[in-house]
Parts: sequence; structure tokens; C-alpha cells
Amino acid sequence: MRAVVTRVKDARVEIEGQVNGAIGHGLLVLLGVGPEDGQAAADKMADKVCGLRIFEDAGGKMNLDLAAVGGALLVVSQFTLYADTSSRRPGFSHAAKPDLAAPLYERFMEQCRERGFRVEHGEFGADMQVFSQNDGPVTILLEV
Repeated sequence: MRAVVTRVKDARVEIEGQVNGAIGHGLLVLLGVGPEDGQAAADKMADKVCGLRIFEDAGGKMNLDLAAVGGALLVVSQFTLYADTSSRRPGFSHAAKPDLAAPLYERFMEQCRERGFRVEHGEFGADMQVFSQNDGPVTILLEV
């Protein structure tokens, strides 16, 4: 499982011109699922994302996690994180098929909710437009 995690001041995802999910201060998570991933990977990724200390404390150091700042998550499925870029035209055969990826995407979000976070999201497999006001910018790549 792979994630691109961006600290944001606000973010939203639109589908066919309608807002599907939106947050204020928090994390935009682009989440990709690989063919070997399972529930343990989703759980571990939720731990990593929710515990990531990338928010500034009073001294200006990145020392606080999402809970400490009262932030939310906007999670968007992103199979392109598993792109094979060995040629100029990316291939996506390394990404999990939807029958595996969709339930793990849902499990990741449920694990984040169980940790007490508000989770907004896109729609798995939809054509989406993602808007964000990056904070910092701070963007972290995670893999489990």
C-alpha cells in the first residue's frame, strides 16, 4: 500500500462538478493499493497516517500529529501510485484490481474513523477533480 500525504489548509474532491468530500485543516491522502496488500496493510497505513507528526508545535517544529491539531482526512483512491514507468507510457498492471483495492480503501478509512478522525473521501474508480491548498508545503510518501 502506498500513500502520498499532504498537509493542507483545506481540500476537496469533486465528481461531475459536485463536491463529494471536503475538509479544512488536515491531511489529503492519495491512497494506492497493491496486489499483495491485505487488511494488515490497511491497518498499518492508517496507523502511520494518523500518527504522522507533520504539524508544527508552538516552537515551529513538526512535532504534532493529526489528533493534536484537531485535523481531518480527505482520502482519494489513486491506483496510479503503482504506475510502471519503465517506458514513456505508464502501465498500471502493478496496481490491485478493484475487487481487492476497493474493500482495502474502505478499510483504511474505517480504521481512521475508529481512531476518532473525521474522514471525507472521493468515490473509488470515479473521475475526480481534487483541489487543495497545501500547507508548507509538506508532502510525505508512505509505503507499507
